[in-house]
Amino acid sequence: MRLVRILLLLAFVGCLTGCYYSHPASTDGWNDPEGRVDSASFSASHHYAHNFNFKVTADSLVLAENQPGTISEFGLNDSCTLYRRDKIVVADIIKIPSNQADSIWIKVARDQTTQGWINEQMLLESAIPNDPISSFIHYFSDTRLLVCVSILGLALMMILIRIICRRKVRIVHFNDIHSFYPTLQCLSISGAAVLYGSMQTFVPQTWVEFYFHPTLNPFGLPLILSLFIMAVWLNVITALAVVDDVRRRLPFNEAFTYLSTLLAVCSVLYLGFTLTVGLYIGYPLFVAYVWFALRRYFSRYNYPYRCGRCGREMAHLGTCPHCGAHNK
Repeated sequence: MRLVRILLLLAFVGCLTGCYYSHPASTDGWNDPEGRVDSASFSASHHYAHNFNFKVTADSLVLAENQPGTISEFGLNDSCTLYRRDKIVVADIIKIPSNQADSIWIKVARDQTTQGWINEQMLLESAIPNDPISSFIHYFSDTRLLVCVSILGLALMMILIRIICRRKVRIVHFNDIHSFYPTLQCLSISGAAVLYGSMQTFVPQTWVEFYFHPTLNPFGLPLILSLFIMAVWLNVITALAVVDDVRRRLPFNEAFTYLSTLLAVCSVLYLGFTLTVGLYIGYPLFVAYVWFALRRYFSRYNYPYRCGRCGREMAHLGTCPHCGAHNK
């Protein structure tokens, strides 16, 4: 009950503090005769502006030293090259009118001597915001399926090894330990997946804004993003509690197998709910899973009492099944 009250309090605080991103009133931002943009209005729609920092992820990135539509005094279009992991800053932004669609060009600089122009689309495909959280989001999004498949493969391999050794494999929900932390870990990862999938489906610009301006502080953000950040923190705290509890309850080889299978289950839950929320079937599936997980734990693995003589866990008061002592 105490844990439930804490979670409800966190959700209530998130509701009170959640707000939308505050941006200046949006204008067209293209009134300059040379096509240069107003930084504030451009940031509201593109999530970055002048002096924003990027990091190059492509092997190389070619910049035009001259502004698009112009050539040098010698009649040549000079260029310079950036390389992977180079850190660059946005120095200028212009719009070049064209017959089909206006194109946005960004002037970026690595240093005083290495700077030039590049099309916005190419820049965003070849560089990411220079922030560790943005980098994690970028690489995790690119390798998510590979990571999940690898974890599943590892877990299945460990299960097969244990089956070959004729030992009963422990797995969350089905042959679980007498601890609520693994169940809470699965529930929190599922909740985070539902929130992430909801953002991608209904308010994708909220996630894009977070990608360009990440934070681990859940306060002062839109409500859904605030809840997602709180779910991330809950996952981190619960994971530490799970590892510590499993380490104390199981021998090393059993603990490693159990944690591997738990990681596999969490990966399947996260990937499954993230993909199904966009199809709208993720929400009833999430409700059904929460009911199943809680019912499974409280009906089979909840041992709230301890024997007064031997200290072993007991499902209910009475005679201890381990030492025979009577507990009232």
